[in-house]
Amino acid sequence: MQFSQDDFDRLLLSEHSRKTCEAHYAKNPQDAENLVKWAGALLELSQFQSIADSRIMLDDCISKLEEALVINPTKHEALWCLGNAHTSHGFMNPDLDEARPYFEKASEYFQRAVEQEPGNELYQKSVEVTAKAPELHMEIHKQGMAQQALGGGPATSSSGKSSKAKRSSDLKYDICGWIILAVGIFAWVGAKSNVPPPPPPR
Repeated sequence: MQFSQDDFDRLLLSEHSRKTCEAHYAKNPQDAENLVKWAGALLELSQFQSIADSRIMLDDCISKLEEALVINPTKHEALWCLGNAHTSHGFMNPDLDEARPYFEKASEYFQRAVEQEPGNELYQKSVEVTAKAPELHMEIHKQGMAQQALGGGPATSSSGKSSKAKRSSDLKYDICGWIILAVGIFAWVGAKSNVPPPPPPR
């Protein structure tokens, strides 16, 4: 797997955040915020792993988030991250029937996050996008197989296929935008938690 410099920087930041959270957990296992940051780092790191390792990391992420919810059952960030982890799990399954329960769990967690933080537009958008996840899953896996079979050849230009392609494209942009936003928030939270406070004024 080839990494860009940005990917490599994200990987290093996430690994640093994971180690920091793990050390903090040893001192204070009841810190729900730390568990959410730890899970966020695992979720980010899972994107750089093989599918088998990614699934293990996502399971660990889910475990940390569930632990955070035992400590604070209304922690909306943990609920939202659980939705993201289940969505990621769903997209890793090539079989839609196996993926569907993950999407359903993700939707439940996103909805619970909205209930805890009703004004949060990201949470509301996550609920909307997750409703489209099975359709996107089918398109991604169908296109993946078609590209393998055709070698990535150009699509035909009939009007029926064109409108379906536009809907598919819009859906992909919705999901990609949502994932990019989630990654950005995790990176921002991780960076924010590792920045030392400013020096006192003289």
